[in-house]
Amino acid sequence: MKLTVLGATGGIGGEVVRQALLAGHEVTAVVRDPSRFSVDGDLTDGRLRVVTADLTSPEDLVPALTGRHAVLSGLGARTRKDAGVATRLTRTLLTAMETTDVRRLVVVSAAPVGPAPADDGFLDRTVRTLVSAVLKDIYTDLRAMETAVAGSATEWTVVRPPRLQNKPLTGGYRTVVGGFPAKGRFIGRADVAHSMLALTNDPAAVKQGVGVAY
Repeated sequence: MKLTVLGATGGIGGEVVRQALLAGHEVTAVVRDPSRFSVDGDLTDGRLRVVTADLTSPEDLVPALTGRHAVLSGLGARTRKDAGVATRLTRTLLTAMETTDVRRLVVVSAAPVGPAPADDGFLDRTVRTLVSAVLKDIYTDLRAMETAVAGSATEWTVVRPPRLQNKPLTGGYRTVVGGFPAKGRFIGRADVAHSMLALTNDPAAVKQGVGVAY
């Protein structure tokens, strides 16, 4: 497949790029600061294109999107001070996609933005409530981003992981379309990236939020 990856300098976006190249896909990595982007040269084999773009300008993004099969976005706030960035930059992306032929879109959100498991226990409910309160601004941003995505003409999927960890790829995670795995408290960024790539070709995930966790 021909994929465009936004947020390619982040933990999840960088893993999407690496795993997509390992799987034989052709990748366009969109970055704001190319000095922060790196990938093992043995993986590229001429299939990687790095595009520096102003992510506040739809016109800047169009060349990186045209003719692609799907867009995968790891855009999001790195800190609470960055809250709002996910919505702003995703709206730019959606505007750019309207002028191209690419429709498939997979974005990262967060578990507290979506529905909790029906059988959530007291501990998980308590932790979810506390985390949502502490990171209120970030989750407000992600909810607004999800609303923008859901209202678009794209064939979207929103991936909602819980607390992120820097762990090697395991493939041993669970996914729930339209919900969230019971007692799913952690997941590695590499496994989130893996799930995004897998869901890109999953018709059941189109126009759905998908909970993903160990």
